[in-house]
Amino acid sequence: MHRVRSFALTRKKSKYKNQPRDYAGNQYHSIKEAKYAMDLDWRKKSGEIKDWKRQVKQMLYAHGKHICDYYIDFVVEYANGEIEMAEVKGFETDVWRLKWKLFEAQCQAEHPEYILTIIK
Repeated sequence: MHRVRSFALTRKKSKYKNQPRDYAGNQYHSIKEAKYAMDLDWRKKSGEIKDWKRQVKQMLYAHGKHICDYYIDFVVEYANGEIEMAEVKGFETDVWRLKWKLFEAQCQAEHPEYILTIIK
């Protein structure tokens, strides 16, 4: 005798009500993030930007000790050589604010020429 289990695959509701979205073969954490990626593709086609990357790992340090990793949503390289680190946010948590402050301080110390942007 075989037993057959039946269950429905349901997606767990997001704690922050974001809706994951696929775009160009990648899954983004939210609709807003996917739309920003689409916008970056159009800007690349127009020649405004040279290239962009998503979910780029940044290792955060304090006094030479590794504290945590932070994944910046987008790193954008403009045609004129400028670099922008862009974070798409719908909801800010205390943990995110702390990581952003660490990231901001470290990035400004190491690369003061980088542009840091929060898209809300």
